[in-house]
Amino acid sequence: MEQGQLKSFWRYFKRNRLAVGGMAIILVVFFIAGTASLIAPYDPGKTDVSKKLKSPSPEHFLGTDQLGRDVFSRMLYGSRISLSVGFVAVAISLVIGVFVGAVAGYYGRWAETILMRFVDIMLCFPSFFLILTVVALLGPSMMNVMVVIGITSWMGTSRFVRAEFLSLRERDFVHAARALGVKDRRIIFRHILPNALAPVFVAATLDVATAVLVEAGLSFLGFGVQPPAPSWGNILTEGRTYIFDAWWLTVFPGLAILITVLSFNLLGEGLRDALDPRLRGRR
Repeated sequence: MEQGQLKSFWRYFKRNRLAVGGMAIILVVFFIAGTASLIAPYDPGKTDVSKKLKSPSPEHFLGTDQLGRDVFSRMLYGSRISLSVGFVAVAISLVIGVFVGAVAGYYGRWAETILMRFVDIMLCFPSFFLILTVVALLGPSMMNVMVVIGITSWMGTSRFVRAEFLSLRERDFVHAARALGVKDRRIIFRHILPNALAPVFVAATLDVATAVLVEAGLSFLGFGVQPPAPSWGNILTEGRTYIFDAWWLTVFPGLAILITVLSFNLLGEGLRDALDPRLRGRR
């Protein structure tokens, strides 16, 4: 974006207070994840059975779990894993989705037919159950979760990029580049793609929220990040056994997931409204 476009974008974006609030919360979560090792009062893996299932107190802000581990410290470190899974998975899906959408939208004809029919086939499978099946076959681990979520969630991005390319490939600057003998690869990545990224950024923001939620769901079912590594999902899983005796083991990680996912969704909606001139007049 040029400087004038950035100013216009920010002017419309800041009118959406929910989106600004979501962005502020996300920045706080990023800060917490980046400084977890500095602000965590305890080692997240340190056990002390003499302090198991202690309720929230000045000594343990969010209480302790069934092994006497400090829940607050585990929540801080868990934010790193949950965000890492979300962003790495979305990065993988963006690479695949942008490539497929760009090729289909630019070349059209048989390339578009083959690629978009493959996208349709992928969309026929319920995504969560597909992810669950693949993770069950490969084995639960943080790396497997990131890769599997990434390679099963690129279809929406490919459709966005294809639609933008179908519009942009007929613009005068593309015809001029072709007339000058510029290679297709350069036209795609240097001329068209930068102008097609606005909806991709919006989709990526919403996809991070989805990836965080999917990771939490997989961890809750025992197929995600494995203990003793803390993630919000497996902290929630460990707490379900003690839901009536230690409510804090489910309430706090559940709230963390809810607030983070909601914040990313609000930010994504705000970005969409600010980047789309057709929606600006509604605010």
